Amino acid sequence: MTDTQIIDESFIENLNNLLNTGEIPNLMQPEDKEEITNGVRPLCQERKIVDTMDNIAALFVDRVRELLHICLCMSPVGDTLRIRCRQFPSLVNCMTLDYFSSWPEQALLDVSTMKLVELPDVNDAVRKGLALMCMRIHRSVEVTSENFFAQLRRRVYTTPKSYLDLISLYDKVLEEKREVFQTNKNRLAIGLKKRRIPILKYLFSVKTSKK
Repeated sequence: MTDTQIIDESFIENLNNLLNTGEIPNLMQPEDKEEITNGVRPLCQERKIVDTMDNIAALFVDRVRELLHICLCMSPVGDTLRIRCRQFPSLVNCMTLDYFSSWPEQALLDVSTMKLVELPDVNDAVRKGLALMCMRIHRSVEVTSENFFAQLRRRVYTTPKSYLDLISLYDKVLEEKREVFQTNKNRLAIGLKKRRIPILKYLFSVKTSKK
């Protein structure tokens, strides 16, 4: 689950309860409880536990806490992560925090190469240059952000998502420019057709003017 999917802070509260107690209050409907009971009762009998409703509920919660794994990906940009960790302690106490360091240059180059492999109407040499350009831009931003922090003590984060957004932005702008080019090309063709200028005569005049 990524932080972009958290559109309401109640989502974090539910995750906090799930991590802390193994269940979310008022989540189950009566039909859900019946299905859980029928599914857990054989497990109670297998473990030689008296299949009372309390034992079944406790075993179900234990199984949830044992087998359910949550991967919550959150960006360190801004104060949101720090505020949520203070408000919901289970995000720290019941989870393992992994801070991902910046990608090495080879990893950045591999990602950009894979992202640009399906770029249409581009030869391999240009595609290779574009992948290298994306890597160098991202690395230059990382170096500049470190210098910015050293001088002004203010953090500017460049995450892997920023790198993917850079590649997506280039792809989007390229597509927009191609559409503009095609539109202008069609307008020129229509204009020439309306003026009834022979194509060969027009091309000859252009070549003559260039000379």
